[in-house]
Amino acid sequence: MHSAALADLLVVDLSRVLAGPYCTMMLADLGAQVLKIEVPGRGDDTRQWGPPFAGGEAAYYLSVNRGKKSVTLNLKSEAGREIVRELARRADVLVENFRVGTMEEWGLGYQDLQAINPGLIYCAITGYGQDGPYRDRPGYDFIIQAQGGIMSITGPVEGPPMKVGVAIVDITAGLYAAVAILAALHERQRSGQGQFIDIALLDSQVAWLANVGSNYLISGERPRRYGNAHANIVPYEPFPTRDGWIAIAVGNDRQWQQLCALAGWDDLASDPRFITNPLRVENREILVPILQERFRQETSRVWEEKLLAAGIPCAPIQTIDQVFADPQVLARGMLVELPHPTAGTVRLAGSPLKLSRTPVQLTEPPPLLGQHTDEVLATYLGYSADKIARLREEGVI
Repeated sequence: MHSAALADLLVVDLSRVLAGPYCTMMLADLGAQVLKIEVPGRGDDTRQWGPPFAGGEAAYYLSVNRGKKSVTLNLKSEAGREIVRELARRADVLVENFRVGTMEEWGLGYQDLQAINPGLIYCAITGYGQDGPYRDRPGYDFIIQAQGGIMSITGPVEGPPMKVGVAIVDITAGLYAAVAILAALHERQRSGQGQFIDIALLDSQVAWLANVGSNYLISGERPRRYGNAHANIVPYEPFPTRDGWIAIAVGNDRQWQQLCALAGWDDLASDPRFITNPLRVENREILVPILQERFRQETSRVWEEKLLAAGIPCAPIQTIDQVFADPQVLARGMLVELPHPTAGTVRLAGSPLKLSRTPVQLTEPPPLLGQHTDEVLATYLGYSADKIARLREEGVI
């Protein structure tokens, strides 16, 4: 077995809640040693974001913090900040998501730490970025979903704007941060220099508007809500069946003809209003109600078997409990159980990163608050037991 892909990296993680922790969990999954710096006595806010809880830890916190070591440090004390500097001197990567200017006020900004470690990759994740008129505003996923446009195109056609069910802006910002960090690490092999990475939630949201954003930029027309339908493809949405719902994605005219053939819909196959995808998009208000009525005539399972046999993409709409019982999800290792010091075991979503020579190995659960403080200070900084005890008495750790 080869060592993990990032086994030689040390990451100092000063982030909290979701975007930063998701980024650093990915690095930890890939083998990096991640030191999660938390406030003594309280820790990451998400530790209390429940129920549900397992062994006293909120499920929210457990979802994005596996594989890390928890170190408690009071960053409002100079002694605590000095420990961060000492760790940063040895680190490859530092990730933080404080308000713009906070780290500089503490003497922990990029310029401060780059002076003692020129190779440091320093990633700051904020709501709006390090510059621009909104740089000082607090950024929350829900607010950015509103401001960044995704809510305006999500939800029922005639209903109110709707947020995505997962904090998708935070997650994607974490993904972009991880990509940028890996790119900076690769470039450091050539230059020997670290660099500053500026990741904004709003930038991330605008970036993944993707084809919908492009539709506006090319046409000049404001995209509207289509509910579960697609702006450019028909039929491409869920349909009610006799006993549930099934999602259908007819991506081209060949698949449309195959759908009509397997269902015996000769009238629709030959209807000039529906022959091509642009015509089906133009006439969706006529076609979709017809399809809704016809799909109701069979069960989801019957439709799934017929459609898959014809090579037409489809799937039943599954609830979350069904997802984690799905044979494909289980076969791909997307449900894992890890031992946990207070919960016995915790069940978590697995890693989607499948590497052939250096596979992800999930063995360490999300840490208890301050679980590794003594170990890290002794191992990385050479602190004695007496010095660690003194720091604890002084409220530094």
